[in-house]
Amino acid sequence: MMVWSQSEHGEVTLSSADRAALLSDLGARFDACTGFSVATINLDHVVKLQRDAAFQRAYSQHTHVTADGTPIVWLSRLAGQDVSLIPGSELIGPLAALAAAHNVPIALFGSDELSLAQAAASLKQAHPGLEVAFCRSPAMDFDPDGPISKIDMDDLSASGARLCFIALGAPKQERFAARAQKLHPHIGFVSIGAGLNFISGSETRAPKWVRAIAAEWLWRMLSNPKRLAGRYAACILALPRLIMRAISTRLSNNRPFS
Repeated sequence: MMVWSQSEHGEVTLSSADRAALLSDLGARFDACTGFSVATINLDHVVKLQRDAAFQRAYSQHTHVTADGTPIVWLSRLAGQDVSLIPGSELIGPLAALAAAHNVPIALFGSDELSLAQAAASLKQAHPGLEVAFCRSPAMDFDPDGPISKIDMDDLSASGARLCFIALGAPKQERFAARAQKLHPHIGFVSIGAGLNFISGSETRAPKWVRAIAAEWLWRMLSNPKRLAGRYAACILALPRLIMRAISTRLSNNRPFS
């Protein structure tokens, strides 16, 4: 199994290779009133994990880690692990449907007030019976380890929500999820990045044909080159090291190339 990051806090590996199996497990956790935390790893996260000890510690505490990005899928398969692409933004609809079916109230945390309201309305329209019990947009300088964050977590729990979609971006959303899941172990937390903005329409995701050719990263970079060019350059520079790690993993497991 490919190890994406390792420290004294533990390893970060993919724990959920298939969407159907992931949803089945989360549905069972709803029935058992057991919480969870889902992170969706991409190349940017892998780079950040090497530089940010708090991010690595939070990631290693998640109950589920999925592949968010075609390079992660390719590298995993090169390492001999067959995984499927499971982006956080594409989990929102299936999980909202699952929550409605299990009578699980949900929470939306992050983004901005307008996007939250529009996303909540859209989700309730798409999934009849879904209850949105809590919505909150934190300040730009939000600290997931600070005292205000603890208040947000307690308010979220008091609302009755048992599934929370977190749209803060990495590393804040994963750090928030790890801390909140420890404080309120009956709630499930899913980090979704810009997912709520896609639902509300305030941000446009790359067309399906762009995603099909694994060029969503290029679409995003061209839409905001000043903010994203450096990030993607770091990802590209990390690829040779990750390819060698994948090959080493495959060879150590005696998996032949085919």
